Amino acid sequence: MFLLDTLDNLPRLRISNSLMRIFLWILKETGARDVPSFDRLRKIQKELRDVAGIPTIPCESVQGNIFFLNDPRAIIANDWANPATRKYIHLYPEIPEDGIIREIWHGQKWRNDFDLDMLSPMYDAGRLGHFYVHELARMVDGSFVIPKRWIMFRGSVYANALSVAIDAQGFASVPDTTFTLIAASKLTANYPQLVFDKAIPVWRHSNIDYLAAMPNPKRELAGGDPLYVSFIDYFGDDVSGNRSKSWNKHWNAYMTHRNLPRQLLQQEFHVHFISSSPNASITEQYFEFKAIAEETHRQPVKVRDASTDTTTRFCITANAGPSDNPMQAEISGSIGGKGNHPCRKCDVGGTQAEKREDAGFEAMFEGGVPRSKEQILAELENQVRLACCGIAQPIKDSQTGMGIKDMYTQYWIDILLQRYHTRKSLDTNTASDAEISQDLIQWVVENRDKIYSGFLTTKGFDPTHDTPVEILHTILLGIVKYIWHSSHTSFSAAQKKVYAIRLQSTNTDALSIHAIRSSYIMQYAGSLIGRQFKTLVQTSIFHIRDLVTDKQFAIWRAVGELSALLWVPAIHDFKEYIDDLKTAVANVLDAFAALDPTKIISKIKLHLLTHTIEDVTAFGPLVGVATEIFECFNAIFRFCSILSNHLSPSRDIALQLADQEALKHRLTGGWWLSSAEGGDWSHAGPGVRRYFEDHGVLQRLIGWSARKDLKPGGLINLFGHSHIANLTPIRVVLHLVDTDAKKALNYGNYDAHALALYGRYAVSESSEECLVNSWVFLKSPLGTGGEVIVGRITCILARTLEDAESNAPRLPSDLVCVEVYQISPTRDPKYGMPVLTRRNSEVTSVMVSPKDIKFKFNAQHDCETAKCEATGERPIMQERRPSGRVEKFIIHENVDRYLINTHAFHNADLLRATLPRHLTVPIPLHDDRAAYHRGLASDMRKAHGEKKVAKAAKALEKAVGNPPTAAPAPKKKATTKRKRVAVRAEDSDGDDYRPAQRQRTVASSSSLPLTRPQRAVRASWRTEMEKELDPDEYDDDAPGPDEDTDLDDID
Repeated sequence: MFLLDTLDNLPRLRISNSLMRIFLWILKETGARDVPSFDRLRKIQKELRDVAGIPTIPCESVQGNIFFLNDPRAIIANDWANPATRKYIHLYPEIPEDGIIREIWHGQKWRNDFDLDMLSPMYDAGRLGHFYVHELARMVDGSFVIPKRWIMFRGSVYANALSVAIDAQGFASVPDTTFTLIAASKLTANYPQLVFDKAIPVWRHSNIDYLAAMPNPKRELAGGDPLYVSFIDYFGDDVSGNRSKSWNKHWNAYMTHRNLPRQLLQQEFHVHFISSSPNASITEQYFEFKAIAEETHRQPVKVRDASTDTTTRFCITANAGPSDNPMQAEISGSIGGKGNHPCRKCDVGGTQAEKREDAGFEAMFEGGVPRSKEQILAELENQVRLACCGIAQPIKDSQTGMGIKDMYTQYWIDILLQRYHTRKSLDTNTASDAEISQDLIQWVVENRDKIYSGFLTTKGFDPTHDTPVEILHTILLGIVKYIWHSSHTSFSAAQKKVYAIRLQSTNTDALSIHAIRSSYIMQYAGSLIGRQFKTLVQTSIFHIRDLVTDKQFAIWRAVGELSALLWVPAIHDFKEYIDDLKTAVANVLDAFAALDPTKIISKIKLHLLTHTIEDVTAFGPLVGVATEIFECFNAIFRFCSILSNHLSPSRDIALQLADQEALKHRLTGGWWLSSAEGGDWSHAGPGVRRYFEDHGVLQRLIGWSARKDLKPGGLINLFGHSHIANLTPIRVVLHLVDTDAKKALNYGNYDAHALALYGRYAVSESSEECLVNSWVFLKSPLGTGGEVIVGRITCILARTLEDAESNAPRLPSDLVCVEVYQISPTRDPKYGMPVLTRRNSEVTSVMVSPKDIKFKFNAQHDCETAKCEATGERPIMQERRPSGRVEKFIIHENVDRYLINTHAFHNADLLRATLPRHLTVPIPLHDDRAAYHRGLASDMRKAHGEKKVAKAAKALEKAVGNPPTAAPAPKKKATTKRKRVAVRAEDSDGDDYRPAQRQRTVASSSSLPLTRPQRAVRASWRTEMEKELDPDEYDDDAPGPDEDTDLDDID
């Protein structure tokens, strides 16, 4: 039964009811014992769901849509009650001891910006009891403090506290509101103990507010149990429930438990489904989630703490909203990327004419005045008041003028306008306009909670600040796609072949990318997805050197430099990193502006780059809030969707994914509160837990990725010498003198006749596999200064485990032979990257222990200097066999000059921390950026004026010669982003969808005089023509809701 239930709930191997019946039939036919019937299996699964499952809650939104939601309290409780995850839960903000920012709890949001009441409120001091924030506590020296925030430092709990002074009269006060960092271990008496000892001092009246906050009300809620806060990231997106191209739109909501480290959250195992609906929007679904989260602050969830086997309680707090740009704009109350004020984070923008002016154009290169949810709510309240007065145009003007248009509140605005006009038409004699408005305003006051978005009313969550710039959609599917489209559309057929050959020759070691399929990339150049853009941004700079213009090359260089900075997993020097990031962002914007200044005012993703600095400051490395793992989870959702009966898809999908959550919890040894056993905590038996631990394939099938235990400098895998020749791997014992080690400078330190085996890889200090031909940084074995040198591994030698010959000597340790290169003191002038060359053009090698290898990095051969060409030919592999067709490939010339790939994501942080600063710091493209931007703005205005004149002349010539006989057809609105997938390959610049131009029916010219209706038609047509010639003069409004979407967010 255990295996059948497991088989039925594998996330990526979903099986239908019919197939399950076949499996049961096969088991019975093969003589298996105790095979249940299909109905019996389903009955037991239902009983198991009732006892140990995730509750699925039916919900009805305030707009009347019905959907089902998996209880987030039970999902988070599973993490607390599971030994496999509980040990990784981080309770408090942390000051990193080494100063390196790696996790979200190292960022300023947790450490400084979060509302103090939203953080974990207490510290468990064991026998001394629980210490709560905002409560008086006594220290070992007898002094008093008031802890305000608990924080981790040097592996121990500390507190940001206020010092309490006792004056000569015995009155207590807080003389300084500056926090002091104190060790929690120095606290000896908490507030209840002080009350019991009657040691509470008398407070001065000016500081009586401190005493009024004692005791912390959360102490009573905890009921004597430890009380902590679990933070979640809430992800929402619209996804098709079909695997085919037929669009079946669902709004999906997922979450991750942000108290867990980033490495765990990048596994599908730790992505949790909350709800899905083809009818209820994300904002509607979030309302129900918000209600549950707020309930936990009034009634904390009790759970068995797997680390202490005692009862613990927790509350749920929203941390961030990582989603694609249209969804982030929607939950932030922004009009969207096509509006006059398109940014959800600041008020930058204006009409197109204003943005072409010097001041408006310059503003797009910087962040404007920050928005806040209080500002958004105030403006929405104003719009609602206007709706109560029955006037729609001022609402549209306000939305256009400020860029604030919340689609959820707009639903109620439309209803209020309709109610006003309906009542006015029915009560023409009995009710005045003021009375109708007052009645509607009273209704708004009574129903305020359901009129405004839950995202804007969640305590501790501000969508204008807590929707960080998302690097998948903004970088890979944004600026990288822009320059890729600009580049590949300009390639000739011959250039496409050249680029494909060069791309296929890329050295992919230390790039952390999928295998390169260059022919596929060029064949479907207009329809690439995120992982292909991740390959291009790290490698294209080396292959487009003579295929693009200088301006395009400058963009590739700037984008590659910025991308590598944004994909770092750790920030070693925060101030230095922020300075580099500012320069890199400025270079990208300036490079795009040089190619086409209109991109700056039309592409919101370019402007959003200016907000990466504040997001990194708040959240740490942006890879921690990337959405790739959520996008991957969409596949699991689809497997559930296609097996739904499609009559109640929200319910079917929620139940199936709840069963998968429960299965993962049981397999990994988690505890659950069993109602069938009188409320006792239960967990799976040792046989089930051991089965999961012993079968790696099952771990992978449920999305669990066990950490690879690679001990730096540890034992090396042995496989013979197949890396030297195309031979079957065998364990060949060699003497040291018969290997490449004899060329090493320190060869004399070892016995030439020592026995060794060839190894497959060495484990570096950074716990990664370093192969033969890998480029590495290592500690020099020569001298005593511990100098770090660079080189390429030529062979890996492992000492024999036993003597192969009698009395033969053995190596003292495993060895790695490295050919040493030197780093040039200056960068390559074209690529801006450090250069590797041989010392004095001589081959120099050293032997080191694997533990002396620091980390590996990516380097590319300088084919431009060496003039490498595609001179080789090889058969094309088809069906895993050589075919009769051949392809060309590049044979590198014997010029030992290599470029350290500073655009590579892998170990980008270690590379910058190791190389000299002058070789990695971004160099500004322009010293006086403001003057440069003024010149671009002037050119843009001039080009726009010339375009208007030319267009007007053409239209006038057409109008005089061919007057129309009918009014123009209305302008076709752009469809939603998902319906536009089919046309994205034909988009004019890889991003925007341009609606079809108005179609006009034109009659032949006639000398007959026009009738009055014909003159009216001509006047109407001229007005329409003038609107097209100068749209800013007639219509500065932003597009409608269907036009606010970004096509480039589709992956």
